[in-house]
Formats: sequence, C-alpha cells, structure tokens
Amino acid sequence: MAVLMARVESILDKLTLPEKKVFKLYVKSFSPEPRITTQDLEAASTTSGLADLLLKRFTMSGISGVLTEGLKKIGRMDLVAESESLPRTSLKRAYENDGPELECYNMDQSRKAFVMCVKKDRPGAEKDLKLITNWLEKCKFEYTSCIDPNEAELTKELKQFRDGINGIKDGISCCLVTLMAHGGEGFIKTKLNERVNLSDIFEMFNNENCPALQEKPKIFVIQACRGDRRDGGVVLTDDEPMELDYLEKKRLPTFSDYYIIYPTQKGMQ
Repeated sequence: MAVLMARVESILDKLTLPEKKVFKLYVKSFSPEPRITTQDLEAASTTSGLADLLLKRFTMSGISGVLTEGLKKIGRMDLVAESESLPRTSLKRAYENDGPELECYNMDQSRKAFVMCVKKDRPGAEKDLKLITNWLEKCKFEYTSCIDPNEAELTKELKQFRDGINGIKDGISCCLVTLMAHGGEGFIKTKLNERVNLSDIFEMFNNENCPALQEKPKIFVIQACRGDRRDGGVVLTDDEPMELDYLEKKRLPTFSDYYIIYPTQKGMQ
C-alpha cells in the first residue's frame, strides 16, 4: 500500500497547478454518482492528501483507471503509461472477486438525522448530546433535535421529520435516528415516563411510509436500557499494582465492544 501511495504521489507531483485543478474537477465528476465532493478536494490540499483521497475512494484495484482517464482529460499522455502500469488485480483484497463490482450507497446527497434526548434524571445526558451533535456535524448530517418530549410531542416530531424526508426533491442519502432515554426491552421512556414502542418508530420509516428512503440506509441508535438487571462489571486486566483496592481498579461492563446486527426486527423472518 505504501509503495502504491508513493507511485501515485509521484505521478501527481508532475502535474502543474492548472493541470491539477482540471484533474480534480474530473475526479469529482467521475462516474454517474460522484464519490468525491468539493469539500473532500478542498481538504486534500497537498499532493499526498489527494493521493490518499483517491486510494480511499477508488480502492487499490481502481486507482489506475481513474488516474489514466484523468491524465487523458488534461492531455498528459506522457504520464498515461506510468499510470497504466500501476497494479490492478494483483492488489485485490481477500474479499474481492472477479464478479461485478460491489454496489455501494450513494452518500453524496442529503444526510438527515433526528436526535431525541431525555435529560431528566439522566446524568451525563448533556455530554452525550454534545458528542452526538458534534459527530453529526463532522459527518455532514443535517439534524433535528427533540429534547425532553412527552409521547405526543415525540410522535409528532418524528412524523414531521419523516414527512420532511419524503418531501426532499433533490434526493437523500440516508437517515439516522438517535434516541437517548431510559427504557426497557422494546421501548423507550419519555420525560413523563410514558412508554414508546421502538417498533412503532421503526415502522414510520419503512418502505411504505417513507418511500424516499427505499434502498437507502436507515440507521437507528438506541441509547437506553433494555431491562432491569444491573451489570456489576469486571476488573480490567492490566498492569495496575496488586495492592490497589479491588473497588478502585478500573472496571469494564461484563459485555462490551459488541457490534450486533440483525437482518430483521425481533419476531420477523
């Protein structure tokens, strides 16, 4: 990877500033669904930054074709042979095969997020809210906040958010719904301790009720308890001195660093 990066940088270094500007315009419009935005290119202000961006977006096996076509567009035929000599199939990753290219979501359109947070009786809620909103801004999400709602307010806000998505005329890339509250298995609680079934929220954004999100990612982040049992945790195994009191040792939840993905909702085939 480091060798390929160096070779790509070497080719890009030979371009004049006007040529590099035209090349950037080409890669931004490459393919029917551009994978590189103006913001990406502005961030990649150096030659090494541009090379790194190209490798990340077009993969090791696709970078040669992108470079070659871009160089042809700016008339640098003297560099085409060098770009064509870059490895293609020999650098395939283990999960790639000779079949059609893997489909991926187009993330160049609007990214919408809904953030619901119950602050009442939840220490640390303000910090969590700040962290998630900062993350959403960095990832270019436009988000709607819903703070300390009751059941009617939450339902109304979610429906307005969903209807707004359906009304977008320029297209949408994805939707992310974050719900931070107390809860239990299959539900969350409002500030008035009312139960709201998660299945009802999921249903609002299905392919029938939210056609704008058909074949688009619909991400739900639920920060809420799923039962009444409390996890006492375990002591972290590290190099702390043995004389340290057991209760003073750093503790971990019994279960942590799990990433669990289900193909369907509970009870569905």
